[in-house]
Amino acid sequence: MIRWILIAVLAAGVAGTAAWGYQEHQEKNAILIQAENTYQRAFHDLSYDMDLLHDEIGTALAMNSESRLSPQLVDIWRLTSEALSNVGHLPLGLLPFNKTEEFLSNIGDFTYRAAVRNLQDDPLSEEETAQLKELYKQSGEIKNELRQVQHTAMENNLRWMDVQLALATQDEQSDNTIINGFQTVEKTVDGFSEGNVDSTVPGQSSEEHQFQFLTGKKISEDEAAEIGMELFNVENEENLTITESGDGADIPLYSVSYRNGEKNAYMDMAVKGGHPLTLLVNREVGEQEISLNEGLKQAEDYLATFDFENMTLFQSNQYDNIGVYSFLYNDDGVRIYSDAIEVKVALDNGDILGLAARNYFMNHKDRDNPEPEISEEEAKEMVNQDVEIQEEFLAVIDNDLGEEVLTYEFLGVLNNDTYRIFINAMDGTEEKVERLDGKEINYAAGF
Repeated sequence: MIRWILIAVLAAGVAGTAAWGYQEHQEKNAILIQAENTYQRAFHDLSYDMDLLHDEIGTALAMNSESRLSPQLVDIWRLTSEALSNVGHLPLGLLPFNKTEEFLSNIGDFTYRAAVRNLQDDPLSEEETAQLKELYKQSGEIKNELRQVQHTAMENNLRWMDVQLALATQDEQSDNTIINGFQTVEKTVDGFSEGNVDSTVPGQSSEEHQFQFLTGKKISEDEAAEIGMELFNVENEENLTITESGDGADIPLYSVSYRNGEKNAYMDMAVKGGHPLTLLVNREVGEQEISLNEGLKQAEDYLATFDFENMTLFQSNQYDNIGVYSFLYNDDGVRIYSDAIEVKVALDNGDILGLAARNYFMNHKDRDNPEPEISEEEAKEMVNQDVEIQEEFLAVIDNDLGEEVLTYEFLGVLNNDTYRIFINAMDGTEEKVERLDGKEINYAAGF
């Protein structure tokens, strides 16, 4: 009897120990997952901050207006603070990373001191401009090193908890790919001179307001179905669903969707006039059969079908086998950025895969554009003289106050980067400067 009692007690003890161990294991895994997620988020945020920091420094170099340079420098200072915060959340306590932190701190100190002073009375000196140029170059190198680490970590599914374990145990045999990557970043920064520092579519309205260019009579659901079949390039209503917007919508809409095994499509259509505002077709795109330029012809014909007149190509890009084309309304030679339309074309057969026309219908109207009060040559003098101007246009953009202003638009190159610069055509004020995205680096192939 005593023997059976002992067996029962031991069995209960083993079961209790197993349950306790399982619970401990589950709690430990939960903590590890939470820590891993924190490290992943901090690293990807750091990489993104460095991308933005490089772009913002480049934009500051292209500026020639002290009134716009000051807030630009404040943005750079803010980004360095965010980058430093993300560095502090990585498991790098045992890995020296002080050189990179010092580099970020120096950028922050430099831009903060420059931003808070009156740049109208005391503009950047030639020495400070040279320092900013060097920071732009160096931030680009750090950005590329971080992106290389990011690519390697994602490609090989490396875990940051393994990094922390390797640091804590000083395990030289474990996979230290991430550690080696950060050591490369640190060496890159260490090679910089210590004397570097002393211690949408641009111009497009972002304001939601009443749609100004919805014309025509109200259409029925049957008429909406016919338009939907035409736009989706389908022959019957069998897989078509139509829903009318309820109270509270900014304008009355029909939401039209189509689903079958090979194609899914969705569209928002204005009840008034049956104008398509947004269109998205999701299907597998095959091998490219038509060129980007042939895709442009398809997009232009598509816009003409719906009476979008005087639209001029703003930019075109290719992503895999899809062409994306942005158009602006051309008002007697003046590009209107608020009246923008985007079209996506499949480059396997020329099908239309997407349309974004909300901005056009929201902003398009009859305009009485004023005559410029300064000449194009006078406007060019307001552009940073280091920018090599390639193209120029007249354009209407929305300024920081949401007001439409007539500008001279200049496309120029500085330090192998392309910038779009808008100079107010009435008083010569530098309204906006933006750096255009270049070709993405293939990190799988190195750089």
